[in-house]
Amino acid sequence: MTQMQLLTYEAIPGLAPKSTDGDVAQTIDLPRPQLAASMPLMAALSLRASTREFSTAPLPLDMLGALLWAADGVNRPITGGRTAPSPHGFQEIDIYVALPNGVYRYDSPTHRLILKHAIDARNMTGYQDFVGTAPLDLVYVVHSSRLLTMPASQRDIFSAVTAGAISQNVSLFCASAGLATVVRGWINHRLLGDALSLNEDELPILAQTVGLTTGRDEESGPAKA
Repeated sequence: MTQMQLLTYEAIPGLAPKSTDGDVAQTIDLPRPQLAASMPLMAALSLRASTREFSTAPLPLDMLGALLWAADGVNRPITGGRTAPSPHGFQEIDIYVALPNGVYRYDSPTHRLILKHAIDARNMTGYQDFVGTAPLDLVYVVHSSRLLTMPASQRDIFSAVTAGAISQNVSLFCASAGLATVVRGWINHRLLGDALSLNEDELPILAQTVGLTTGRDEESGPAKA
């Protein structure tokens, strides 16, 4: 049996967020998803795969809206239920969206992006060379203060399960929409938390890169702030 290569989690010297390109909007209202415009679940499962090559072309805004709704959007408006399960409905995972023109938090109840930090932090979301050039990096952040009524021994487990469910939702959407994606755990938690201006009770635990496949062109407009 070969020895598994150990990954280093040391900060990359001189790594810093980039300045944004263009105007930075405080909020971005996302189009509602077209629920009937998707392939069958079994077909999406057959196509689900991790990809590490991405076009630099931006995602169309309607595609970004559909992707985030699939990730953890409200699918039961009366109760506020989400597309991803969460223990006791704590909704302890926030999705941060790193775009070329800012870092945003996805607000599920209003289906909009809310500006968190006017920087391009894509290159801070991991160590792989593609994270700074792919059009979208999602960061899954545990808001630990929402779990205070849960036994401490269960908090890490259940928050990890929730993040895993969200990332799988994203992966299946990408498979159905012909997008490339990969889930990444190789992140520097402290460095990324500082770049996203997170509070002490917020911890990034997982990242996921999304983009068009290499060579694919989209005629619809990009996701602009």
